[in-house]
Amino acid sequence: MKQTDEADSRGYYRRMQSAIEELLILKGVFSGADVEREVKAMDSRNPGRGAKMVARAWVDPAYKARALHNGSAAAEELGFAVGPLRLIVLEDTPRVHNVIVCTLCSCYPRMLLGLPPEWYKSSNYRSRVVREPRTVLQEFGTRIPDDVEIRVHDSTADMRYMVLPLRPAGTEGLDEEQLAGLVTRDSLIGVAMAKAAAQA
Repeated sequence: MKQTDEADSRGYYRRMQSAIEELLILKGVFSGADVEREVKAMDSRNPGRGAKMVARAWVDPAYKARALHNGSAAAEELGFAVGPLRLIVLEDTPRVHNVIVCTLCSCYPRMLLGLPPEWYKSSNYRSRVVREPRTVLQEFGTRIPDDVEIRVHDSTADMRYMVLPLRPAGTEGLDEEQLAGLVTRDSLIGVAMAKAAAQA
């Protein structure tokens, strides 16, 4: 029943969005071409941007330090504007694993990861990952050892998180582009870990 309610709610908001868009075009606030251009710009955003930041951090300790200090500025170094939002980069270590959620809605670093997956927006994930993160991660196929602390970070309207996953072992000979290819959207959220090609 809850899934049906959520689907109905999404349908309502899609209809409202369409009606408002048509009204604003009719009033001359912007044109249909403006909308199309913005949609294309949004579609160009994908997890490859976040992956490039991670790969750079893996090979460049100075960049990694800057990213951990100021994620927004580090993103802009690579040409990825994050706007007025504050981006915080969270480093996984052998002792700590980070996971991202937005318990209120679906705040998400879209400028670096693209559109959020459906499961990220679901009430099931949003409520459970805070209470039982280890169990939820296991459902994604990610087993975190009991001696590793799991930290869950709750995004807000003006602050976004991105995980800097551990660099997989055996990747010392890979260049930056190859390393970026090992970083998935799910590892940038923290529900998966980056894996070398042979491990994937």
